[in-house]
Amino acid sequence: MRLSAHSLSHLPESVTRPSYDRSQVVGSIVHLGIGAFHRAHQAMFTEAVLASGDLAWGIVGAGVISADMKNALVPQDGLYTLAEMGADGENIKVIGSIIDVLGGAEDADKLLAKMSDVSTRIVSITVTEKGYYLDPASGKLQLQAPAIAADLDTPSSPKTVLGLIVQALKNRRAAGILPFTVLSCDNLPNNGILAKAAVLAFAREVDADLATWIEAKVTFPCTMVDRITPATTDADRAHITQAIGMQDAWPVVTEQFVQWVIEDQFTMGRPDWTIGGAIFSDEIECWENMKLRCLNGAHSTLAYLGQLTGRETVADAMQLPLITDILDPLWVEIREVLHAPKGVNPAEYVESLKQRFRNPALKHRTAQIASDGSQKLPQRLLAPLRDRQAKGLTSPMIATAIAAWMHFAVKTAHTADAVLNDPLSADILAQARSSTNPATVVENLLSIEKIFGTDLRAHAGFKAELLAAFERLAKHPQVAVATQLVF
Repeated sequence: MRLSAHSLSHLPESVTRPSYDRSQVVGSIVHLGIGAFHRAHQAMFTEAVLASGDLAWGIVGAGVISADMKNALVPQDGLYTLAEMGADGENIKVIGSIIDVLGGAEDADKLLAKMSDVSTRIVSITVTEKGYYLDPASGKLQLQAPAIAADLDTPSSPKTVLGLIVQALKNRRAAGILPFTVLSCDNLPNNGILAKAAVLAFAREVDADLATWIEAKVTFPCTMVDRITPATTDADRAHITQAIGMQDAWPVVTEQFVQWVIEDQFTMGRPDWTIGGAIFSDEIECWENMKLRCLNGAHSTLAYLGQLTGRETVADAMQLPLITDILDPLWVEIREVLHAPKGVNPAEYVESLKQRFRNPALKHRTAQIASDGSQKLPQRLLAPLRDRQAKGLTSPMIATAIAAWMHFAVKTAHTADAVLNDPLSADILAQARSSTNPATVVENLLSIEKIFGTDLRAHAGFKAELLAAFERLAKHPQVAVATQLVF
C-alpha cells in the first residue's frame, strides 16, 4: 500500500495526519524548489496554519528543473511523511499542506499560468545560492549563464526561477492584478534583498518599465531559516515504510529543532505562521548572521575536515578531537564579532549547536554539506573574517577552516574519478592541481576572485595565517592520505 488520501485511515494511530478537509484548501502559495528542506520547514509551518482552520494557504510546489518530486508526490496526493529525529526518539507525521506538485518542461506553461493567476498571493523559493544567478564577488546577474541567456532570448517561455517570476509579474501587471510577494527561504544572508536584486536585474534586461513597477510594488521579505535536513536515503525510505506500514516514495527525515524568522512585508496578506512557531521580527540580519556564521560556518568547516578524515556524517565527525578542537576556538572567533538578536545569548546558542551536531539519529552527510563551497564560504566564513580584520584581530581558526576547504579541493583534484560539486569546479580544481608546493597552491586558490575578491590575497597577515594552517593540516596524521601524497 502507498501513502495517499485513500490510505490515510490505515496509518498507525501514533502517526499524526491532516485533520482538515484538504479538498477545501486554496492553493495561494507557489513554492519553487520543492526539495527536502522546504518540506521539513515552510510546508510544516503551513500545515499548522491549515490545522488551525485557516484553509486559505495551501501550497502548489514546483520542481523548476526536474519532475522527480512531482512523480513521487502526485500519486500520493501531495502527502508525505516527516520524521523528526532526536536522540530520545522520533516524531512521525504526515503533512498535507502541499495540494499539487508541478515539475519538468511539460508543466512550464501550467506553472507560469498559476503564478500569473490572482489566486497566487505568495511565491516562495528554495533554490540554493546557484538559483539566483548572481556572481558571488560582484553581485551582478550572470547574463552569460546559458539558462539566463535562454530565458532572455524567449522571456515569455521562461525556465529559470527569475524568468518565471518576472514573466508572471508582467502578466499580472497587464491584467491589473496585485503582485504576489516573493519570499526567499534560502539559507543566505539578506536573502530577500538578493532575490530582489536578481529579479530586478533580470527584469531590466526584459522591460525597464516593468522593472520600475516591480521595484515599487513587489515586496521581498528577508527570512532566516534553520533546520538540519539531510537528503533522503533508501535507508530512510525503508525505515519510514516500517514505521507507517505503507510506502512513501519521498519522505523527509530531519531534526527536532526548527526555526523561522520572517520580515513582515507582504503585498497580499500572509498565513499566521506563528501558529507553527515562526517569529516575525525586524532583526532579520542579526538572526541570519548568527545562524549563517555560527551554525553554517561551523558546519562547512566540519564537513571539509570530515571529508579529509573519512567521517561520513556530522555526528561521526563530532567524535573526532581534531575537529572539535578546531570548532571550539572557531566559534570564539565568530562570536567576538557577532551582533546577536535581542534576548539571545550567543554562547548558549553555540552549546545548542553542539548538541544538534552530535545527534546520532540524523545521518547528515559531510559530502552533502561540503558541496558548493565557492557559494558558501563568502557569507559563512569570509564575512566574519573581514569583520575581524576591520577590528585588527587575527583569525587563525577561520584561516584553518578555509585551509580545510583548500585541502578538500586538493584531495578531490588528485582523486581519480572524484567530482567537485561546485559551480566554479573547473577553476578550483585547476588551481588545486597547479603545484606540489603548499605556498603556491594556497596563493593560487586564494587568487580566485569570485570567491575571495582581491582584498584577502593582499592581506599579508591573513596569508601567513592561512599558509600556516594549511601546512599544519598537511602534516596531521589523520588528514587524508591523498593530500599528504601531494605535499
